[in-house]
Amino acid sequence: MKAKNKVYIVDVTNRDGVQTSRILLPKLSKTMLNLYLDKMGVYQSELGFPVLKHEVNYINANLELAKKGVIKGLKLEGWCRAIPEDVELALKNCPGIEHLNISTSTSPIMVEAKFQGTKTWKGIVEAFVQTVRLAKEKGIKTLGVNAEDASRTELGRLIDFALAGKEAGADRFRYCDTLGTEDPITIYERVKSLAGATGLPVEMHCHNDIGMAVAVSVAGACAAVEGGVDAYINTTVNGYGERAGNCDLVSAILALTYSSGLRDRILLDMQVDAGRAWEIAKYASYAFNIPIPINHPGVGANAFAHESGIHADGALKDRRSYELYDPAVVGRGKPELVETGRIITTGEYGGIKGFRHVYDNLGIHFHNDNEARSILGLVQYANLHTQKPLTDDELRFIASHPEIAGKILTVRP
Repeated sequence: MKAKNKVYIVDVTNRDGVQTSRILLPKLSKTMLNLYLDKMGVYQSELGFPVLKHEVNYINANLELAKKGVIKGLKLEGWCRAIPEDVELALKNCPGIEHLNISTSTSPIMVEAKFQGTKTWKGIVEAFVQTVRLAKEKGIKTLGVNAEDASRTELGRLIDFALAGKEAGADRFRYCDTLGTEDPITIYERVKSLAGATGLPVEMHCHNDIGMAVAVSVAGACAAVEGGVDAYINTTVNGYGERAGNCDLVSAILALTYSSGLRDRILLDMQVDAGRAWEIAKYASYAFNIPIPINHPGVGANAFAHESGIHADGALKDRRSYELYDPAVVGRGKPELVETGRIITTGEYGGIKGFRHVYDNLGIHFHNDNEARSILGLVQYANLHTQKPLTDDELRFIASHPEIAGKILTVRP
C-alpha cells in the first residue's frame, strides 16, 4: 500500500550542477534545460542566484517565459544565503520571483571554519529566523530552508533549526548531505525523526562523494513520506555537480519507478515523464561538454546493450529476462539520422542565405531578408555566447521568443 504523501523532483542543475569545477553553462543553455525540465513534468527548478548580477537578466527572462505560459508547470526558484541582505537584493533584482531557498551552515565544523568565532550558533539562528520572516513578508510563496552539512549536524540541533524555520513561516526543510557522507540506513532514521518531530516536508540534497547520492536521496524521501510529509529530491541532469556530483535525475526517477521495494511503497509525482530522459540527458551532455558515461542508467550507450551469449539470447526471446524496463521508457529506441551529405550551418559568422536555409529546414520561414536579419543577429550572438553550434531547439527558441532571447544573451558588468 502506497503512502498518501508524494515525492517531487526539484532539479538543481542550474544552481548546483553549474558549480562543477572547470565547466560553465551559458545562460541560453540554462534556459533550454528549464524548458526541457518543464516538458518532463519536473516540479521545480532551482534556476540560479538572484543576487548575482550576471544571473539577473537570465532569471528575469525565465520568469517572463513562465508568465507567458511558455514554461507551463515548472516552478522557478532562486537560492541565496540566509541573511536579510540577500533576500532584499534578490527581490530587488528579480521582483517577480516567488520561490526561494535560503541556506545556512548547521554543523559545528562548518560554523567554526566559516565564522572563525565571529558568530555564535544563537546569532546564526536569529539571523536565519529574521531572513525567513522577511522573505514571507515580502511575498515569497514557497520558502525552503537549507541546513548545509545536515549530515554532520546533531539531530536535536537540526530539529530545533527546522522548527525555528517553520515557526517563522518556512514551507520546506532541505536536508543537505553536503559531503556525501550519509548511508541509506542512517539517513532514513534521521529524516524520519525529523519529519515526525517537525511536520515539515523534507527536501533531500545529496552529493555523490562515496557513490550513494541516489540511494541516500531515495532512502531519505521514503523516510519523509513514511513519516507523514511530502518529500522532495534534489537532482541534477546526468548527476553533474561539485566534486563527484549530485543525485542523478534519471536514476532517481528509475529508482522510484522500478525498484521492487519502492514502487509499491511511495508515490512519485505523476507529472514526471521519464520518456523525456534521453532528450534532456543528451542536451545537457552537449551543453556541459561532458560525455554521458557508457554505463549510465537509462541513458548510457550500454544501458540496453547485450553481447554475452546467454544475455543476448534471453533479451531476444523476452527483454524482461535481462532488461528491467524498455528503452522507450526513457525515450530511446528510435533511430537517429545523421546527415552525411552537404551541411549548411548558421552561427557567429553566418550569412543571410545560409541562415534562411537552416530555418527553412526547421519549418520556420521568414517573409523577407529584413525580417530574417533581426533573428540572424540574435543567432550570431547566441553562437558567440554558447561557443558551440546551436541546436535545432535553441534555434527554434530564438526565433519564437526573440526579445526574451535577447535578454538572456545580455550580461552587463
